[in-house]
Amino acid sequence: MTSPSTSFSQRTREISTLLAPMRRSQPGAMQAFNQLAQSALAAGALSTKFKELIALALGVAAHCDGCIGFHAKALVALGATRAEVEEALAVAVYMGGGPSLMYSADALAAFEQFGHPAAAPA
Repeated sequence: MTSPSTSFSQRTREISTLLAPMRRSQPGAMQAFNQLAQSALAAGALSTKFKELIALALGVAAHCDGCIGFHAKALVALGATRAEVEEALAVAVYMGGGPSLMYSADALAAFEQFGHPAAAPA
């Protein structure tokens, strides 16, 4: 789990920078991965937003900070609501237990950092 001060915007930029040499040395593999992502996330029977919610939940279950950052950013861009994100995270917690609950806090922080306002205190 990341620290409360983690900047997911900074983390996603770091990952992109760190992968730049691999994009140059392995262009075929990296282009194939990009094509896989585009194809998997394209709207079909499920909307792109719904698929990004699935990806965020899987990133939480896999404890992948980078996945959480990239998919939270995409969900903000797609206009996802906090309620939609929270429901997807509830499924991740159901399937992954306590560790997924801890990473759900990171996912909500990332969602807020990329521009979605925090929920009002209860």
